[in-house]
Amino acid sequence: MKIGVVGCAGRMGQMLVRRILVTAGCELAGGTDRAGSEAIGRDIAGITGLDPIGMLVTDDPVQLFADADAVIDFTSPNATERHAALAAQAKTVHIVGTTGLNPGQIDALRKAAQHTAIVHAPNMSLGVNLLMVLVEQVSRTLGPDFDIEIVEMHHRHKVDAPSGTSLGLGRAAAAGRGVDLDAVAARVRDGHTGERRRGDIGFAVMRGGDVVGDHSVVFAGEGERIELGHRAGDRGIYAVGAVRAALWAHGKPPGLYSMRDVLALG
Repeated sequence: MKIGVVGCAGRMGQMLVRRILVTAGCELAGGTDRAGSEAIGRDIAGITGLDPIGMLVTDDPVQLFADADAVIDFTSPNATERHAALAAQAKTVHIVGTTGLNPGQIDALRKAAQHTAIVHAPNMSLGVNLLMVLVEQVSRTLGPDFDIEIVEMHHRHKVDAPSGTSLGLGRAAAAGRGVDLDAVAARVRDGHTGERRRGDIGFAVMRGGDVVGDHSVVFAGEGERIELGHRAGDRGIYAVGAVRAALWAHGKPPGLYSMRDVLALG
């Protein structure tokens, strides 16, 4: 399977390139970076620290989507929206790990998915997706008598908050209760906020250092507390999941899929 990488010069992009090159059944189709990037014209393997393979980084995603069976995308919301249109046009599998997409951009993925297979997940790791299933189950079992708080920490360079993973965990908790997250999310607390509203799902965000990603979901009841969590020590886990998603989606009918589908988590 020929897999391309958009944003291949970034930290995540480089990990994806390395993962594709060592995964059985995969062939690197190419990689792009933004126009004006210092990586343009350089060897795509060389920029990751590997031996050159004679394939150069370009700034032409149109050609990449035309050449590849699948393209993996951990770029920016605006770029991902453009890439989804290219995926639909070329009938190329699109694996989206970009976070911070707004409702309009999610809708753009849904429209593109009418023409090709798209896998979109706020987090591509096996552990986090298993955690989301567990959070939904625990939320359903405990009910509204337990307060739910989601706590996360990421490196200082992360630009969106709460993280896509935190919001995914929040949606899982809300689904367990049969409610809409937007109606119960408490994303900001400052000053004299008053008593905690029953049924809210709270978010707490920390940023600092080089933390890859820590997430905890706390179910706090009277006299007891349950905590479910995941700590990522290496971004490589996201690359492993994304490549697995690409291999899974190859040959699938058009549709918008999730990592739950990829991992058969129900």
